[in-house]
Amino acid sequence: MPLFSDILFEARAVAQSLVDLSAGAHVRLGVTGLSRAGKTVFITALIEHLTKATSPSLRGRKNPLPVFRVHAEGRLISGALEPQPDDNVPRFAYEDHMEALAGPDGRVEARRWPQSTRRISELRLRLEYQQKAGLRPGRHALTLDIVDYPGEWLLDLPLLSKSFAQWSKESFAAASTAARAPLSAQWRGFAALKDARAKFNEEDARRAAELFTTYLRACRAEEYNFSSLPPGRFLMPGDLAGSPALTFAPLAIEPNDIFAPDSLAAMMERRYEAYKAHVVKPFFRDHFSRLDRQIVLVDALAALNAGPAAMRDLELALGDVLTAFRAGRGNVLSALFRPKIDRILFAATKADHLHHTSHDRLEAILHHLTARAIARVENVGAEVDVIALAAVRATREARVNGHGGPALEAVIGVPLDGERIGDELFDGKTEAAIFPGELPADPRAVFRDPAHDPRRPALAHEIDYRFVRFRPPVATRAADGSLLPPPHIRLDRALQFLLGDKLT
Repeated sequence: MPLFSDILFEARAVAQSLVDLSAGAHVRLGVTGLSRAGKTVFITALIEHLTKATSPSLRGRKNPLPVFRVHAEGRLISGALEPQPDDNVPRFAYEDHMEALAGPDGRVEARRWPQSTRRISELRLRLEYQQKAGLRPGRHALTLDIVDYPGEWLLDLPLLSKSFAQWSKESFAAASTAARAPLSAQWRGFAALKDARAKFNEEDARRAAELFTTYLRACRAEEYNFSSLPPGRFLMPGDLAGSPALTFAPLAIEPNDIFAPDSLAAMMERRYEAYKAHVVKPFFRDHFSRLDRQIVLVDALAALNAGPAAMRDLELALGDVLTAFRAGRGNVLSALFRPKIDRILFAATKADHLHHTSHDRLEAILHHLTARAIARVENVGAEVDVIALAAVRATREARVNGHGGPALEAVIGVPLDGERIGDELFDGKTEAAIFPGELPADPRAVFRDPAHDPRRPALAHEIDYRFVRFRPPVATRAADGSLLPPPHIRLDRALQFLLGDKLT
């Protein structure tokens, strides 16, 4: 029997859907990705291009969005920001992020990447366009609500269907793998000394949560770059830091075990359920369930740098991401009674760190990572695609002479301060030509290592890459001094997949 709160949620969803439908064409686009995937940069670039696509400053210049048909066909009339749609959700700080990319007060030497997403935020755009000749030719408008939220929160949604005992068992199994065991040793050692049936002690709960969180943070470090790390708020606590809702940890218990109400296990289970009820479920109800379209940004290059174990963990996390979506083909009834995401785009970011000859290979790797999960989602009617992109292109390409060998395909940019290749340490100011190497033609090669497949280890010629992070490009200005939209790779293709059918 459904809870009263669930019935109330459905009633509110119906009311909101009716408001949206009465207002005309409307899309809620969710933008997410795991830490450092480039969500903030993607949204900032998307807004910059859509609001300036018809600017007089772009006249006479090469079309920056040739694959985005409504713009390429000259039918996009205007794009403008509108007031924040939800009064209880922070506004996406687009202007601040553009200032960071261009450099405060026009000081290009101070340019930097914006702060990463740590909470949910929104922004509304209104796109005016000319519809093609047909049943409804003429001028129309599309309201686009962009919802930005941390991917770590998305990985919490599968917890809604898991008991505390089931989650505990899965957490211990993951922590005991060869790659994670050294990172989790202190927490597992502490947990092994605690009797789940013993009377609850607040200090034990606090210490267990602290050690468990330390283990999760260690997993996220660049040298490991693991992705599947729920609960997400343990790494991004915000206002919940130190609250009982985050003061719990897995215990070595079995699903059918019974515990006294005042035991350690009973209290940990109570707090786990409170986390689901007061943190995970409200996010699902108030934000996630209202999405129509979704893009998931993936920093596959960071996982490639970290090695095969990180790639396998990323594959697991992306599978969890897809199972979380209420995906399915949208129609009027589903929009009213059970909103469904009918298009999902997975995007491997930072394609500008690679020569264009490897972009298709990066896409192939991402497709391999998501293949099994995509098959399940497509079976219920959702359309899914993968793409390699750079929302803001920080490099340009060149051929550089090798030392006595053939010329190499390189990317040129300013590596971030502290980036290193071999013995060379970059200062964040000097431009450098970087040969990132070539991704393997067979995407399965990035998962191979002798420890997991001694019969078929990765061959030296299959794994030949190293990626560094670059500073934002120097902003380009028009003759009137206004900023031009930043260069990109395949942002127009992403826009066409996510919005093109709504702007025909």
